[in-house]
Amino acid sequence: MSTTVASRPAAPSKLKGRLIIGVCVVVVLAAMAWDTKVVEIGTEAELAGGFSAETYGGEHFPAIQASVEERAVDAGELASAVLADSTAAGQKYGVGDGFGPVVPVTFSGTFGEARSGIYTVEAEGVPEEITLRVQTGPAINGTDLRDATGEISFGEFANQIEYQNAGASINDAMKQAVLADIDTADLSGKTVRVTGVFKLINPKNWLVTPVSMEVQ
Repeated sequence: MSTTVASRPAAPSKLKGRLIIGVCVVVVLAAMAWDTKVVEIGTEAELAGGFSAETYGGEHFPAIQASVEERAVDAGELASAVLADSTAAGQKYGVGDGFGPVVPVTFSGTFGEARSGIYTVEAEGVPEEITLRVQTGPAINGTDLRDATGEISFGEFANQIEYQNAGASINDAMKQAVLADIDTADLSGKTVRVTGVFKLINPKNWLVTPVSMEVQ
């Protein structure tokens, strides 16, 4: 009785199929790599034509600075107006109709002691009943710079997070442009010329964010 042994031609066929699949995968991956663009973190929105916190402040701070310096009111004149009628003073000198207009101011004064980077100031023409302070960092808080011109609005951004990040980005740009070359930890007792903005909420308490500062 003869025995017939079945041949196995399928094995080479399977191997050939796997090789073809492997070649196809390599081709597809090569095509993907060829068409892939490396994007640094933080630039995705910029490439898409949207908001980028990395660049927004640097692009917008110079115009804000120029606007504030052009409109800044001498602190002595402003103090008299604010104490007489803070609402009228805010409408005359400030920007914004919300919770406190943002008012531009300029003064020379002697810096007192600092607390968390915020100095009290005895400024020329400003009576003692007004507490004048200047924030110098390292943390610059608030959105006064963002809101200083009235030209940056919430509608320009996708959401509230972007709107807040725009303010923080402008604050960072100001620090780099104005405060980076000043020893802000050693200003007590020194006379400093400041131009900046503050939100007029309490007429007797001004917290100024600078757009320019000169140690005299």
